[in-house]
Amino acid sequence: MALGGGPLGAIIGRYPSFAAADDQDPGGGVIRHDRKCRDWPFLLLFAAFWVAMIVNSSFGFNQGNPLRLTFGLDYKGNICGSRHGDPDLRELDVRYWMNPNQVYQSGLKSSHIDLPDAKAICLMECPLPAEDGLNFVCDYPEGDIRLSIDDWIDRDYDYFEFLTPDMRNSSLQLQGPCYPVIFPSVNVYWSCQFIARASNVSLKHWQQMGGVSIDENMLIDKTIHNAINSKSAVLKRYVADIGKSWPVLLLCGGFLPLVLSVIWLLMIRYFVAGMPWITVVVFNALVISVTMFFYIKAGWIGHDPLTVVIGESDPYVNIGGREINHLHAASVLMTIVMILAFLTSIAIARRILVATSVLKVAAKVIGEVHALISFPTVPFLILAIFYIFWFSATLHLFSAGQVIRNDCNTDCCSYDLKLGKVNCDSCCGYSIHYTPHIGIAILFHFFGCYWATQFFIGCSSTVIAGSIASYYWARGEVSHDIPFRTVVSSLKRMVCYSLGSVALGSLIVSIIEWLRFILETLRRRLKFVDSAHDSWFGKTVSSSSQCCLGCIDWTLKSVNRNAYIMIAITGKGFFKASALATGLIIKNVLRIGKVNVIGDVILMLGKLCVSLLCALFAFIMLDKHKYRSGHNKISSPLVPVLVSGHHQALQDVGEEANMFVEQVSWALGYIVAKLFFAVVEMSIDTIILSFCQDTEEHQGNAQYAPPLLMETLDEESELQRLTEGP
Repeated sequence: MALGGGPLGAIIGRYPSFAAADDQDPGGGVIRHDRKCRDWPFLLLFAAFWVAMIVNSSFGFNQGNPLRLTFGLDYKGNICGSRHGDPDLRELDVRYWMNPNQVYQSGLKSSHIDLPDAKAICLMECPLPAEDGLNFVCDYPEGDIRLSIDDWIDRDYDYFEFLTPDMRNSSLQLQGPCYPVIFPSVNVYWSCQFIARASNVSLKHWQQMGGVSIDENMLIDKTIHNAINSKSAVLKRYVADIGKSWPVLLLCGGFLPLVLSVIWLLMIRYFVAGMPWITVVVFNALVISVTMFFYIKAGWIGHDPLTVVIGESDPYVNIGGREINHLHAASVLMTIVMILAFLTSIAIARRILVATSVLKVAAKVIGEVHALISFPTVPFLILAIFYIFWFSATLHLFSAGQVIRNDCNTDCCSYDLKLGKVNCDSCCGYSIHYTPHIGIAILFHFFGCYWATQFFIGCSSTVIAGSIASYYWARGEVSHDIPFRTVVSSLKRMVCYSLGSVALGSLIVSIIEWLRFILETLRRRLKFVDSAHDSWFGKTVSSSSQCCLGCIDWTLKSVNRNAYIMIAITGKGFFKASALATGLIIKNVLRIGKVNVIGDVILMLGKLCVSLLCALFAFIMLDKHKYRSGHNKISSPLVPVLVSGHHQALQDVGEEANMFVEQVSWALGYIVAKLFFAVVEMSIDTIILSFCQDTEEHQGNAQYAPPLLMETLDEESELQRLTEGP
C-alpha cells in the first residue's frame, strides 16, 4: 500500500494501458488523473508580493540617484559629477574640503562640528601644495568674480589675485572665498584624503601673508580616512561596483555559466564515464586558481595588490581601507575552502565508481528526452530579465535618501560671493538622510530576490521532474513522443495546477533562511552591547541556534526538491507531496541512500566548477585597466566576483544586506549552473523516487524501472565491497 492512507496506483503506474490512451501526453494518463489546482492562496500571495516588489522598486527609481553611491556632496548639497548641480559639475567629481582647520576640529570629540559641515567643493583632481610658493583653492566663481567655470578650472581653481581687500582679509582668516593648499592630498574613492605632512614652503608663505594658525595634527588625516571608510560608505561603494561592472556580470554571471553548463550536460550525455574524475580534478584546480587571485589582490604574493587611490600617488604613501581588510578575510576563507576541497576529494575518490553508475542513469534519460538540455534556457531568460530589473532597482534603492541641510550647532562664518560679505548664518552642510522605511524597503527587496529565485528554480525543477516521470512510467510504449512532448506537457501541468505549491515551497525556504539572517544580525548587535554574550553560555546558545537553523534549512531544501518531484507526479499539494516523498525515502534509505548521496556530491562539485570558473574570468576582466582607474574603478573585486545619527538607518541595513549577500547570493554563475544541473539532479532523484513507488506498489519488485537503474542498484553492494575492502 502507498502512503497517505490509500494506493497511488490510479495516479502513478498501476494502469499502464490508461497511460497509453492519451497520445498527446506520454505517460500523462496516469500522471494527470484527478489533478486540480493546489495551494492557490499562496499563488495569490506571490502575485501580491510581485505587486509590492514593483511598488517598492518604483519608490527607488523615483527617489534614488546612483551617483550618490560613488560621489560626495559639496557645501551646497550638489552631488559631485552631476550635470544637474549649481553650477554644472559634470567634470568635477572629486570632493575636496577647503578649510583644514574645520577638518581638524571635526575630528575632536569635544567639537560641535562634523565633517559633513566642513566646507567642501567639487574639483577635477586633488590639489597639491606649490613647490616654491602658495597655491589657493577658491570657491565656485559667482557674484563679483567674473569667471566662467571653465576659466576657474584652467586657473587651477585659484583667483586669489582678483579678490578685493575685504575678500583677501576674509581668506586670510580661513573664511574664504579662497583657502590655502597646505597639505598634499590624494584621490581616495573620489574624496581628497589629506596627508598630515604640511608643506613647509607653503606654510611659511601663508604665515608671511598674515594668515591664521593652521593645525598640523595627525587628526586631519584620520578624520577624512574614518569618513571614507565608514560602514555605510563602504557599502555604498560595494553597491556602486555592481553598476560599474555590469558588463562583467552580464558575461561572467549570464552568458559564460550558460555555455559552461550546457557543455557539462553534453559531456555527461556522451562522456559520462570520465566526468566524475574530470569534475573533481577541475574543481580543485579552480579553487587553487581563485585562491591565488585573492592572494595577489590582497598583496600577499606578487606586486599587484588592490589600491584605494584613484590615479597616481606618492609610492611612499600607504593608505589602507576596509575593502583591503575584506580581501584579506576572503583570502583566509578561500585558503580554508582550498584545504577542505582537497580533503573532500581524497575522501570521495574511492566512491567515484558509484557516482559514475548514477550519472549513467541520468545520461540515459537525457539521451531519451532531448528537450531537457535546452529547457533550462527558459527559466534562465526569465531570471536574467528579473535580475537586470532587480540590480537596477537595488542601485536606486540604496541611493534613495534625501539631500537635506544638516541641523548643526556650530559657530562658523564664510564669505558668500552672492551676498558680497561674510555670512555666519549658513554654516551647516548637507548630507543624504536615510529614513528607517528605506532600510525596510531594502530588506524587502533582498527577500523578494531570494523568494523569486527559489520560485523560478522550483518551477524549473517541477517541469523537469514531470518530464522524467513520464519517461519512467511510459516504459517505452510511447517512446516516439518522449523527446519533446513530455517537457511541454509537464510545463502545462505545472502552470495550470502547481504554481501555488511551488510558491509555498519557495516561501518556506525563504522564511527559514531569513530567520537565520535575523538571528545572525541580532547576534552581531548583542555582541557589542551585551558583555554576557561573550560568555561561554552565550556563545553556546548562539552557535547552537545557528547550527539548528542551518540543519533545518538544509533539510527543508532537500524535502522541497523531493516534494516538487511528487507534485509533478501526483498533482498533490505541497505538504501532502512532502509527506509522500519523505515516507518513500525513509522506507528505501538503505537501498538508495549511498547511491544518491555520492551523485549529489559530484553534482555539487560540478556546480561549483562552473561558478568558480566564472569567478576566475571575472577576476581577469576586473583586473583590466578599465576597472582599475577613472570613473569605472571599482572599490574591490569582491562583490562583482561573488555577487553588504542621520546615516544610521543605512548603516544598520548595510551590515544586514552585506551579510545577506555573503551568506545567500553566492554568485549568478552558481544560480545559472543550478538551473542546468537540475536536469541531471532531478533526473536521478525522480527516477529513484519513481523506483521507490514502483517497488511499493509491486510488492518489492519494480516493474517499470529502466534496466540500467536496476543494474546500478544491484551493483551497489558489490561496488561498496570492492572499494571499501573487508
